[in-house]
Amino acid sequence: MNSSTAAEIEGAGARWGQALSWLIRNRQSLALPVMFLAALVIFSLGSERFLTADNLTNVGRQSVYLLIVSLGQFIVIVNGGLDLSVGSVVSLTSVVGSLVMAAVFAAFPDAPMLAIAAGFAMSVVIGTGAGVLNGLGVSFLRIPPFMMTLGMSSVLFGVTLFMSAGRPIYGMPPLLGEIFGFGRLGGFPVPVLAAIALVVIVYVVMEWTRFGRHIYAAGGNPRAAALSGVRTGRVTIAGFVLCGLLAAVSGFLLTARLGTGEANVGSSLPLESIAACVISGVALAGGQGRTFSVMIGTLLILLVQNGLNLMEVGAYAQTMATGAILIFAMAIARH
Repeated sequence: MNSSTAAEIEGAGARWGQALSWLIRNRQSLALPVMFLAALVIFSLGSERFLTADNLTNVGRQSVYLLIVSLGQFIVIVNGGLDLSVGSVVSLTSVVGSLVMAAVFAAFPDAPMLAIAAGFAMSVVIGTGAGVLNGLGVSFLRIPPFMMTLGMSSVLFGVTLFMSAGRPIYGMPPLLGEIFGFGRLGGFPVPVLAAIALVVIVYVVMEWTRFGRHIYAAGGNPRAAALSGVRTGRVTIAGFVLCGLLAAVSGFLLTARLGTGEANVGSSLPLESIAACVISGVALAGGQGRTFSVMIGTLLILLVQNGLNLMEVGAYAQTMATGAILIFAMAIARH
């Protein structure tokens, strides 16, 4: 082997080493687009219906409810917390909001918008109340977010079962579904427009306001943030309140889509919302993550579920797939 060949081999080895080092450094930012493209390729080969316009539109419509919940989860996780009660907030909103709308509509059948407004107001009260209680428990009682929100989830779900007696709630004004379930504005579904508006609002709040900077600071280093003048307790409460409100909005829109109030409608949302955040690069330790990445992570989860449906894979396997994606994302983030 002459000297020029040896130099070429050595140079190639150095280039491969640099490329590998770059991949390792950027593994977390590359994981989401690689998984997204892999899902597109695998499921487009597995089903010819996957990449059709109707199916992709359906995925976009179905992603609305998880996306809205994931935006709230994103705020809490960036702040160094975790909210396992989002599913119960969605369920309680669905049941109690439906009961309120049905009662008001029965009393004032000629004023369906009054019933809808009353149901939405109750949703706001539920989301705000759950967020305040979670925030107070975490910031002032020093209960770990995992345990606080897990306990709150059980309490809220118990209230949901008590209020619904385990039965679907009917009697809401048909206008609810016509507008917020299946309505269109400018050719676009109203729920999709609502989700896009909320993505933009959360992006502006997190990236361009003092509150957003405080959320990142308190999540990244709470002690340093407190020493810098950030009122971390108030920031934590506000973060949980926003998470509760977003979960309540999702519950309201999901109720409009289903046409009934359902006690189990939010059961899968805690795991899926956390997975959407983690696979999009939101650090569970806090202080890191971006709004638009959460949107892509949510779409990835819905694409996987949709692709498995088209390939006639059962619901159990879909749950396994979500868990596997979460484990894979965590492995990339930690090693």
